[in-house]
Amino acid sequence: MAACRALMVSAPASGQGKTTVTAALARLWRRQGWRVRVFKTGPDFLDPMIHARASGQPCWQLDLWMGGEAHCRRLLAEAAQRNDIVLVEGVMGLFDGTPSSADLAQTFDLPVLAVVEAAAMAQTFGALALGLQQYRPGLPFSGVLANRVGSPGHAQMLRESLPPGLTWYGALPREAGFELPSRHLGLVQADELADLDARLDRAADALAALDLPLPPVVDWAPPAPDPDAAVYAAAPLAGQCIAIARDAAFAFLYPANVDVLQRLGAGICFFSPLAGEPVPTGATAVYLPGGYPELHAATLAAQHGVRDSLAAHCAAGRPLVAECGGMLALADGLTDAQGVRHAGWGLLPGEACMRPRLVNLGLQSVDLPEGPVRGHTFHHATFESPLTPIAQTRAQRQHGRPEAVYRQGRLQASFLHAYFPSAPAAVAGWFAVG
Repeated sequence: MAACRALMVSAPASGQGKTTVTAALARLWRRQGWRVRVFKTGPDFLDPMIHARASGQPCWQLDLWMGGEAHCRRLLAEAAQRNDIVLVEGVMGLFDGTPSSADLAQTFDLPVLAVVEAAAMAQTFGALALGLQQYRPGLPFSGVLANRVGSPGHAQMLRESLPPGLTWYGALPREAGFELPSRHLGLVQADELADLDARLDRAADALAALDLPLPPVVDWAPPAPDPDAAVYAAAPLAGQCIAIARDAAFAFLYPANVDVLQRLGAGICFFSPLAGEPVPTGATAVYLPGGYPELHAATLAAQHGVRDSLAAHCAAGRPLVAECGGMLALADGLTDAQGVRHAGWGLLPGEACMRPRLVNLGLQSVDLPEGPVRGHTFHHATFESPLTPIAQTRAQRQHGRPEAVYRQGRLQASFLHAYFPSAPAAVAGWFAVG
């Protein structure tokens, strides 16, 4: 068994402050000398950046659909062996989605701390907390924490509304100087916040004043043998060097994806298109992840050396995999949210355009010649291309729209953010040369 203190931080809805609380707990307990590992429920790139800064360790995803139960169990067991405390931030509301944060908590016996935005609430706080605790029988519920509370008197009123047996974790004040700013795809990236560490420390100080208990110890059964062990053992990408774009324009990268490429035998190097760095010499394949190219479109358009190096890479028949923002940068043109068209790198025929509203969101799967792959989509852009897609993704839920997958030579592009652990053999096929 792998035993470790563990806690899931969830909420009744998005926007309640669970990212701030999770990061603050990680910073607080790290300052006290504990080794803390944070996971994020479901697909997300921005919250994990905050958690990585707070904990000092990479933040990976736990998703029962993208990765599966065995994969999640393996990640938790490995974390428990190397850390003192495991924190898991939920996604949306506690019971939202299929699978939900509650599904994950119940599968792995993660005690749930519910963060409730209480700024405009009084005694109803108790009813909401009770509902979260009792809605699903068998859910391991640890307690409730009130966020954005107006005064000590307000906090006392909230606490008195709780029925007997429901643990009160305390209250965080409103306008305390540690809220995290957002933009159209979620939180502002960690590296763009010059005062992030100060914000995290202020939030940790506020939690320290509540004298919170450490999370309870959870035992996880050893994971089953990895069904992809033979794929990794064969090292199909041995001897290759995969260049991954990484900067403020291309930052939406799962640490698990990099891990898969390395386990498949590939060497990894990083380069910054935004800084004008061309494809590194010796790279056998290129990976352009998503991010915010629309916020840097003018700068990227002027990086002719980057464009030329990518064009030469593709002309040599080497693999290039582009996801979401990576695909937008390869287009003939990218029109930003202000309606200004910027020249793209022109390697993928078509026009990209930012839209004022969310275009697509949700878990997706796709069947490609190399095999089925799972992932997600989340974007405010459209892409119109004369190319015929080689495949269309399938949304896990009915409200999601399919996404086109394009191929031109060894260039593959889509709005889909693929989760590489879902299909390492297929991923090896995308990046293999020869």
